Amino acid sequence: MLEGPSYLVSRNLPSSCEQESKWIYNAFRVIELSNSKHRLEDHGEIPLRKSCKVQDALDQGSRQLVKDFPNIFVIQTNQPDDHDHYQNHTGARSDTCSLIHQLGRDISINCLLRCSRSDYGSIASVNQNFRSLIRSGELYRLRREMGIVEHWVYFSCNLLEWKAFDPIHRRWMNLPQMPDNNCFMCADKESLAVGTELLVFGKEITSHVIYRYDILTNTWSSGMRMNNPRCLFGSASLGEVAILAGGCDPLGNILNSAELYNSETGTWVTLPSMNKARKMCSGVFMDNKFYVIGGMGVGTSRSLTCGEVYDMTTRTWTVIPDMFPGCNGGVEVTEAPAAVAEAPPLVAVVNNVLYAADYAQKEVRRYKKDRNLWVSIGRLPDQAVSMNGWGLAFRACGDRLIVIGGPRGLGGGVIELNSWIPDEGPPHWDLLVQKRSGSFVYNCTVMGC
Repeated sequence: MLEGPSYLVSRNLPSSCEQESKWIYNAFRVIELSNSKHRLEDHGEIPLRKSCKVQDALDQGSRQLVKDFPNIFVIQTNQPDDHDHYQNHTGARSDTCSLIHQLGRDISINCLLRCSRSDYGSIASVNQNFRSLIRSGELYRLRREMGIVEHWVYFSCNLLEWKAFDPIHRRWMNLPQMPDNNCFMCADKESLAVGTELLVFGKEITSHVIYRYDILTNTWSSGMRMNNPRCLFGSASLGEVAILAGGCDPLGNILNSAELYNSETGTWVTLPSMNKARKMCSGVFMDNKFYVIGGMGVGTSRSLTCGEVYDMTTRTWTVIPDMFPGCNGGVEVTEAPAAVAEAPPLVAVVNNVLYAADYAQKEVRRYKKDRNLWVSIGRLPDQAVSMNGWGLAFRACGDRLIVIGGPRGLGGGVIELNSWIPDEGPPHWDLLVQKRSGSFVYNCTVMGC
């Protein structure tokens, strides 16, 4: 996760570029200054699609810089969009493709990799070359290769509205509203972030539907189809791949099937089936293996206490007996009427350690893998209110645990985002932000890219 301020120019530029790099940084500092006008203090928001232009910032504060250093200030905001202009008369690529002309394309990209992705909207507004680079996904692929990852929280407290929150810079972003689909909105939904995509799964009257939000284009689309359509499944992502397991088919049958989605290729691959069919379960990746925990089995309203782990190398599932017994409120609470069925287990993995939120006792528990045992380590935030676990989000966000929720009240409520970086001591929750909003979290996921 990126720490501290973001710099558009690498600190490792060769000495011959040192003088130029100072002024290149000053030029791109204009982007950062223009963004600062839109930043959230404690309650404001900025849109995900930033409308500010670099030229606007130049007009307001950097004309003197351009006047004094005309050959150093190299951002070109009026480059033609026509592809023919990207090549010179010899057929070779012209210098307009080098992004930051005096640095060249490779060093330019190396600079941009270290910029926070919340600034990519402004960078894309510079010209066609920058816009094409941002939308191509190349920067995100290179960031993965270099181990540069920012984790953002995506969640919905209103049926068609999604927000993104950057916990490092503490910025809010509004996503475009989801397409209006009344049938879809009335059904249970699951969400999953994988690669640079946010996927929202749900059920229409006679079929399942998937809506996909692409951060590269800032747009929603639909039409994706799994090999085996399902809802109420367990899922988790690891980089650009995700695994979905269990759930219900369009006829309500509980499934033991599983499949893998690759966001780079947009393809679904059917995996070997689990040993037990289950719905309303949770999934996590831990030690590069995929775990399915809890859920409801076939022909019973009792919660399953066993888990299963899928080894991606051997392509095999292994049952883990009593992996999640007494998930909430004590070991005797293993059955509940369908009308008040509890939410899937609230679990998250940080640094290959599994944690769970016990909503009934308002406790945080840590899983001891070597002993197949859960131990209580402390309390959830006081404002973490839920209805049998529904409406409360408990997620891993990089090296920290995130709890999202708040007290309910007439006429709306307040949403709180609390975080804790796990250590050997009890949880000490840091209130990242408090915002007036619907206090019931319908869906929540974390995207790392």
